[in-house]
Amino acid sequence: MTCPCHCLQGPEKKDAGKKTAPSGDKKKRTKARKETYSSYIYKVLKQVHPDTGISNRAMSILNSFVNDIFERVATEASKLAAYNKKSTISSREIQTSVRLILPGELAKHAVSEGTKAVTKYSSSTK
Repeated sequence: MTCPCHCLQGPEKKDAGKKTAPSGDKKKRTKARKETYSSYIYKVLKQVHPDTGISNRAMSILNSFVNDIFERVATEASKLAAYNKKSTISSREIQTSVRLILPGELAKHAVSEGTKAVTKYSSSTK
């Protein structure tokens, strides 16, 4: 469910500088910021395979994959909270969502990694 680089913090915001007009009399629009998981994916790749690179296309595909899984888990967790008349999504809803969405062994590994990450976070905030 999580990785060592704390991917559940959400996507990283890319810096976008303001464009300035050469004459200085007109203001141009600021460039729209794209939020991606690219830097987190890259950090995990380097932890697992230090001498392996990744193409922009592969990074784009992985970013889409992470966004898709995030969307599915969040939607399912939201439904579970609504079924139980709760207004807050807790780690329990996330864990149940992961069990419902991911198949067999993959769900077990995701739940154990998620539990480990939550435990590590809880102990570091005390």
